[in-house]
Amino acid sequence: MNSGILFALGAYLSWGLFPLYFRQIATIPALQIVAHRTLWSLVFVAVVLLATGHLKWLRDVSAATWRRFGLSAALIAVNWLTYVWAVGHGHVLDASLGYFINPLVNVALGFAVLHERPRPMQWMAVGLAAFGVVWLTVAAGRLPWVALVLAVSFGLYGLMRKTAALGAIEGLTLETLILAPLAAGGLLWWSQDGSMAGQTAADWAWLIGTGPVTAGSLLLFAAGARRIPLATLGIVQYASPTLQFLLGVFLFKEPMDASRLVAFGFIWGALAAYSAEGLWQARRALTVKPL
Repeated sequence: MNSGILFALGAYLSWGLFPLYFRQIATIPALQIVAHRTLWSLVFVAVVLLATGHLKWLRDVSAATWRRFGLSAALIAVNWLTYVWAVGHGHVLDASLGYFINPLVNVALGFAVLHERPRPMQWMAVGLAAFGVVWLTVAAGRLPWVALVLAVSFGLYGLMRKTAALGAIEGLTLETLILAPLAAGGLLWWSQDGSMAGQTAADWAWLIGTGPVTAGSLLLFAAGARRIPLATLGIVQYASPTLQFLLGVFLFKEPMDASRLVAFGFIWGALAAYSAEGLWQARRALTVKPL
């Protein structure tokens, strides 16, 4: 099997298994977990950069790039916080829904921001997904806000990173550097007010592990994305929300009533149409021969 597929699959499977990891520290407030995740991710990438001698780029980062990554740091912080809260409060299915919707949010953002021209089948997929969200909202009597926040925040984050000049590990380094003062200040505050007093050595081990787990998955993704076509990556990405969905239903026993199943059905149909159209376009491009 292509090594790029293995790298990408490793990244998406690890993201899909994140609920198992974060359930181990579900009693710790989500904001504290995100603060730890930020600082230990920074420590991990700093070690990697020092070990590889890859630090010269940091001196050449422009003020405009710092500002751009300040925005992407805020977006990934919102995404992390929402996701960790969702896992700790029994909303793994909502989280999986968000990441199922995310590719279709990317299509809409590409149209609205980058002035891309989605093809008719892509618009149909976006419409089906939107109908699924509306169906779920009407049936439940409330917006599926966890799914929407995750999908939109990660979609906007991807848009920021798509137009940025830095690679995966360099970008994560800047983002965690920007968030680190807030994270360190928060942890210092919580240590003083006693809200961290009940945390055990095992809790700290899990919290420290959020750094290499987060950065390691990102490095796998970056390695895979460089080696395989975008169309292939687009199919592999569904491994993560699919695994989260299976964990939510069969391990965590979250409710899957008929209304929710119908909504997921519309979104799965949208993704099937979106993926099939993308594969067809990729195959068509390969068969077109130059004159």
